[in-house]
Amino acid sequence: MTLEQWLKQSATELTKADTGSAQLDCLILLEDCMQKDRAWLLAHGEAKLNSSQLKRLGKQIERRKLHEPLAYIRGFTEFYGRNFKINQHVLEPRPESETMIELLKKLPLPAHPKIADIGTGSGAIGITAALETHGSTVDLYDIDSHCLAVARHNAVMHELHLHAYKRDLLNRPVQPYDALLANLPYVPDHWKINEAAAMEPRIAIFGGKDGLDLYRRFFNQLEKIDQKPKFVLTESLPPQHKELAKIAADSGCKLLQSEDFIQVFGN
Repeated sequence: MTLEQWLKQSATELTKADTGSAQLDCLILLEDCMQKDRAWLLAHGEAKLNSSQLKRLGKQIERRKLHEPLAYIRGFTEFYGRNFKINQHVLEPRPESETMIELLKKLPLPAHPKIADIGTGSGAIGITAALETHGSTVDLYDIDSHCLAVARHNAVMHELHLHAYKRDLLNRPVQPYDALLANLPYVPDHWKINEAAAMEPRIAIFGGKDGLDLYRRFFNQLEKIDQKPKFVLTESLPPQHKELAKIAADSGCKLLQSEDFIQVFGN
């Protein structure tokens, strides 16, 4: 079977399964399999797939037809231009979270800032922060040991020696920090999510009736810390920003900036 024939057949199968991005999904899987970029694949549609390639791709298409997230099928995803290992224990990092890194880089941090990524999951945000902020020390916090295992793997993959701690949000911080990155679950419990997201860990998605329960606990913990961070960056749905700003204000944090899904608070 040629590349062109496989793409057409597989995209038709995924379209019938209502995956939502059939052609793109097929191209991504084919890129992985062939180790060629998209331009090459589209320019060489007459090239043929061998039996082992067809078998591998066939299994992947069957998984995608069941709406399994593409990142789980591939075993990795891209965040801020870098690859990160992903499995069923962690939420796939979303493109909107990249704004958190952009805003962090613009903050007036000290020469060697201490940063913590709260609810790190795959570690993508914290690891990216470490790579993008010169001279920083970044700690990774998560309540799930499976997530911490993935985060540690990703840190090593990016040649970083980061400490990862099993913690319930900000409970028992190991040291004072200059900035906290908190991309906590914020989807309201009643919201309908797509079938792919429904295969990701619910604990990493839903945040209570209005989606902000985890942030209430987080800011309550923050209020009790003696040496507070200068900056706290959060992610939530834009319609939640007003209420989240109130929650933060009750704990002594002032809203400094909002951009897309991200808010920056200061003490």
